[in-house]
Amino acid sequence: MAAASREVPAAPAAREDAAAEFERHRPTLLGLAYRFLGSMWDAEDVVQDAFLRWLGTDRAQVRVPRAFLIKVVSRLALDQLRSARVTREAYTGPWLPEPVATDALGPLDTAELRDTVAFATVHLMERLTPPERAVFVLREAFELPYEDIADVVGATTAHCRQMFRRAGQHLTDGRERFAPDGTEHVELFTRFLAAARDGDLSGLTELLSEDVIAWNDGGGKVRAARRPVVGRAKVLAFLTGLLNRYVLGEVRVVDANGGPALYTSMDDRTQITSLDVRDGRIHAIYAVLNPEKLDHVPV
Repeated sequence: MAAASREVPAAPAAREDAAAEFERHRPTLLGLAYRFLGSMWDAEDVVQDAFLRWLGTDRAQVRVPRAFLIKVVSRLALDQLRSARVTREAYTGPWLPEPVATDALGPLDTAELRDTVAFATVHLMERLTPPERAVFVLREAFELPYEDIADVVGATTAHCRQMFRRAGQHLTDGRERFAPDGTEHVELFTRFLAAARDGDLSGLTELLSEDVIAWNDGGGKVRAARRPVVGRAKVLAFLTGLLNRYVLGEVRVVDANGGPALYTSMDDRTQITSLDVRDGRIHAIYAVLNPEKLDHVPV
């Protein structure tokens, strides 16, 4: 860490001031760490670690606390992401990000900030290497200069520019960078649910793209598909089988990851479902059933 992070004893009043300063930035830092990790549990651990380091920092040497804290959290989250990737390789079935209530993700004042917490984007960021993900988040969402990003990831500015271009190409991959407005998304959810409830196969067919993929994350805790279900015909058969097997209970739209998501209960299990929508059709269905991942969206 730079000289600005030299630890010094802090008087009680100074600690209170430091804590108050940190709390002003906590929502932004949580949103930052979540973009890195796709898990609010891990993001909270990283931010708490950053808080403890902040209390031990010689703050007289810190000119811009927000910029300093973003760098601290980014380094910690990058280290955490590298170790998390090993754990996720051993995960039971597909690993999906943790759905999080939109208001817990910090400021979402721009389309870029909102897009980088969208469920589809956070999921696609799993394709990136940890340094690519760090570069993309810090540049796209937080508009950090490449010189500062290079300091975080330990690379040259030229290499960071290359990683940003590669990350953008991986994440675009034919999808719309920015999701449809909330009203359109809710309408699509409503039509999707009505068609599924009524067993309206023609209605479902109309809503699904030909190459739609259904992802299901049960984490070995509840029964769920162990592999992605690919293609309209297979997804239709999969959805029909679920509705025939389980009794659909409570259904409502919740606000998660910057947009609408669907909370449903079926027999003794609950799930939160997000959609990746392109050109008015559903290209991906993300269903999170692992109960350990459902605590950060109030239902």
